[in-house]
Amino acid sequence: MLTLQRRQLVGHDILLARHGNHISSMRVDRARNCVIALLDDGSVDSAPNLIMPGLNLPDTFRSIMREDWKFFAIVSASVAAFATTMIGATYALAGMAGNPALAQMLSSVPAY
Repeated sequence: MLTLQRRQLVGHDILLARHGNHISSMRVDRARNCVIALLDDGSVDSAPNLIMPGLNLPDTFRSIMREDWKFFAIVSASVAAFATTMIGATYALAGMAGNPALAQMLSSVPAY
């Protein structure tokens, strides 16, 4: 079963292994794909977020939406158009029937 999980940043673990409790703060540099740590003595160290450059990481929800947003938008618009067409056809059929009981039945929405 496919599970979408947040990707863990390897750079945090590398920096914690190198410096332990001597890290003041850490931030993620997404442009360089690394984690940068400010140490207690004022120096800066960085570590990459890749274990191996060719490693295929599991998909996340964000990565799927980034790649397939056009497909999801087209599917959503198609479903909305189909639902609108079906509702319009029901009202048109109710109007053409001429029988008030049939028109009432076709145009009423059941309350659940």
